[in-house]
Amino acid sequence: MFGLVPFERKRNQMQNREDNVFDLDRVFENFFNDSIFPSYFNRSSLMRVDIREEGDAYVLDAELPGVSRDNINIDIADGRLTISVNQDEKTEEKKENYVRRERRACSFCRSFDITDIDADKISAKMENGVLSLTLPRREPEKPQGRKVAIE
Repeated sequence: MFGLVPFERKRNQMQNREDNVFDLDRVFENFFNDSIFPSYFNRSSLMRVDIREEGDAYVLDAELPGVSRDNINIDIADGRLTISVNQDEKTEEKKENYVRRERRACSFCRSFDITDIDADKISAKMENGVLSLTLPRREPEKPQGRKVAIE
């Protein structure tokens, strides 16, 4: 039902066991692995999503701690639901001898296939850093029959 658009295609795949030392893609994937450079490739800003089935609908829960609802965009186009976040944070602290200013900007998105969902009835709510979307299933189309008159 749901199809996830790949964000980091190779990073989430299992390592292949080919012993080809000239495979540069594999060399760089192993070298720039999250376990080697955890601070540089911090993936904690990506939203975690859980999808569960409740009766005749799906419920999608996206964890977005610290994100304001004004920074969240939910778009539906061409049978695809996209949740995107654009957040800018600014901190300014002034004390006697120094001034500290820090800025951080982040953006990320996730997309889902919703071809079996009634897009007009999707609802969303934000509570305690969790965005919950209720995605009601589309009723299956019943085959329409007709009687053919014989002339």
